[in-house]
Amino acid sequence: MDQSLVFDIELIRRYDKSGPRYTSYPTAVQFHEGFAEADYRAVAAKTNQQGGPLSLYFHIPFCDTLCFYCACNKIATKNRKHAEPYLASLFKEIEMQGALFERSRKVDQLHWGGGTPTFISHAQMTALMAKTREQFNLHDDDSGEYSIEIDPREVKSDTIKLLRELGFNRMSLGVQDFDPRVQKAVNRIQTEAQTFAVLDQAKAEGFKSVSVDLIYGLPFQSLDGFSKTVDKVIAAGPDRLSVFNYAHLPEMFKPQRRIIEADLPSASEKLEILQMTNERLKQAGYVYIGMDHFARPDDELAIAQREGSLYRNFQGYSTHAECDLVAMGVTSIGMVGNTYSQNVKTIEEYAALIDAGKLPLYRGVELNDDDILRRELITKLICQFELNMAMIAKQFNIDFADYFVPEMEEIRQIERDGLLTIEGDRICVLPAGRLLIRNLCMVFDRYLRQQSEQRYSKVI
Repeated sequence: MDQSLVFDIELIRRYDKSGPRYTSYPTAVQFHEGFAEADYRAVAAKTNQQGGPLSLYFHIPFCDTLCFYCACNKIATKNRKHAEPYLASLFKEIEMQGALFERSRKVDQLHWGGGTPTFISHAQMTALMAKTREQFNLHDDDSGEYSIEIDPREVKSDTIKLLRELGFNRMSLGVQDFDPRVQKAVNRIQTEAQTFAVLDQAKAEGFKSVSVDLIYGLPFQSLDGFSKTVDKVIAAGPDRLSVFNYAHLPEMFKPQRRIIEADLPSASEKLEILQMTNERLKQAGYVYIGMDHFARPDDELAIAQREGSLYRNFQGYSTHAECDLVAMGVTSIGMVGNTYSQNVKTIEEYAALIDAGKLPLYRGVELNDDDILRRELITKLICQFELNMAMIAKQFNIDFADYFVPEMEEIRQIERDGLLTIEGDRICVLPAGRLLIRNLCMVFDRYLRQQSEQRYSKVI
């Protein structure tokens, strides 16, 4: 498979509009409170009849300091004792969720996200993993994909060693930018020494994959300044990089109100930064996976993409498409069977429901046949940059051209613009269209066509 990327400035300017990131389809906008605990329990029991592996997600919402750009669900506090009652509730949810799934179902994928998972103490980390092993069937060897998000500022000298001993074999490091002026503007002061010490420790302890997260579009960023950050990261040699576009939506995310809009780079400057980053990563041998993600050619994501087995879920790109995703903790989102469900957003409500013996769900959605069909289309496009219309037609027993009349009219216009080609029964995204893959997915999003107003981040 060709995993190259072409930066076409005119196409990007023409297609740079707002849209979903498609960690799911339907997106969270379609979740509703009519999906209740009884629905979740029923679908969990149904998946046990089919068997198959599990993926577990745990949300640790605490952060020692507040990064002004952040749009995640988090609680900024310096009081580490706040984690104690939360973990007590989380342990109870683990027991409740563990009782719903057959012990024979192996956990092929596990992820701690946040917030800052490394906010909790080493003893709490050990206890959380022990409780998980007690209730779920984790791998005893190193064959699972067990990952954690790391804030290098929250890492002690023996943290990485402990995480490896607990079973983690993959990690992502938040960096964003090394420029001191940028760091001050977003309230994330993090030295290069802190960051690279963690990366070196991860390599020494045998972590299989280390990813570094960067953000472009932050205040005071410039082409020259960000290029220095990119070069330093490339020199450190992570397996993967995520290069995210900062979406300034202060009306939706209160911390962003502390960012002065006049300090942000212009749209043209952001494009220059992105183009430079793409070129530097290409020269360093990284390939474009999609949706802001790059990887070394021998990384498992790059291999899975070439083999046609790459998948995408709420944790991003994955090699485990067959897993039911069980999500635990406040605001976490799971995918069990053909349903999505999300937990309540506040710790207070979460604890109250757990103490009452109830699963802390507050909304979700059960996919209909059209949802399942369109999810398959979007997944293929976003993971493989290709869609075999004949195979989809056979799989879902439809006439593709009749089913997607308005969509195919748009696709043909996009073909004329040079983002893709239609070769027989195959839609093939060209290297110039890969940065704009969200635009192509949006064509097949039925709900997006019906929405009159909804705020999303810009595609680029």
